[in-house]
Amino acid sequence: MPRGPRLDAEGALQHVMARGIERRELFRSDLDREDFVSRVAKVAPESGAAIYAWSLMPNHFHLLVRSGPAGLSTFMRRLMTGYAGAYNRRHRRSGHLFQNRYKSILVEDGPYLLELVRYIHLNPLRARLVGNLRELERYRWSGHAVLTGEREAPWQDSEQVLLQFGETRGRAVRAYRDFVAEGVEQGKRLELTGRGGIGRISGAERAKDREAGSERRQGGERILGSGRFAAEVQRQVERRPARRLGADEARAALEAVLAKVCRKHGVRAEEVRGFGREREVTRARANLAYEAVRRRGVPAIAVASFLSVSPAAVSQMVARAGNLGVSTHE
Repeated sequence: MPRGPRLDAEGALQHVMARGIERRELFRSDLDREDFVSRVAKVAPESGAAIYAWSLMPNHFHLLVRSGPAGLSTFMRRLMTGYAGAYNRRHRRSGHLFQNRYKSILVEDGPYLLELVRYIHLNPLRARLVGNLRELERYRWSGHAVLTGEREAPWQDSEQVLLQFGETRGRAVRAYRDFVAEGVEQGKRLELTGRGGIGRISGAERAKDREAGSERRQGGERILGSGRFAAEVQRQVERRPARRLGADEARAALEAVLAKVCRKHGVRAEEVRGFGREREVTRARANLAYEAVRRRGVPAIAVASFLSVSPAAVSQMVARAGNLGVSTHE
């Protein structure tokens, strides 16, 4: 049976997993792990992807990613193809390194972002790669140490996560540590990995999915969130523009959307294109990004240039506007 297209909406939050072929090791040494992490550090900024959480296990990895303008598939292809080639050369092997395609779960931001950050970062403790939470903070191969300040990784978007826990960094880190500690006793939460781990999905699990209503699958992919969220994802897929606009068309579309959001929100164009942080200006800016990218086919990189922000920031605006349900309709 042919594989369906992925749900790869720009700005979408996705829990991504990939396992070694025949469950073999993906990382034999720290040199392998360093190579993988350096590739994430390079490819994520280049593709505009935001990385909120990650962990490397002996035979698989987890990433919590908000896809950028290039899309999740481009980011993952560059990451996995580059790593597999280098790994094969290092270890003098040939053939496939990864088991099938990576697995991705489209995630509803509000209820699940922090749950997944915690779940992903507790993986080394659950797998007994470390003995306790203090050792986890010194573990080099997950994003937990970055959030607690024990290690640095400029490519990891720790600020967006810590802002959920407190206004000052010290307070946020303390609250984050407490939050992670509370999750230790939860054990494995299969619903956060697609309710069947990384392997096959059973018929019984499919039946449970149909009954639950809160977790949906489409085209072989998972959607983790409410029925309302799943329905909105479907609508976005159906109205996805058939093509991206050229430079002149994109500029004209952006100017039109800018005028529209200014009328709707009662703000000035220079405020939207500037760096104001007033509530209505922020909403107008997110609204513009959503309308331009999702409905008019304007490349996110063009929106980023128009608003003088990074492509990753545009992706976050698009996601925020989608969560708020804002619209440019007048």
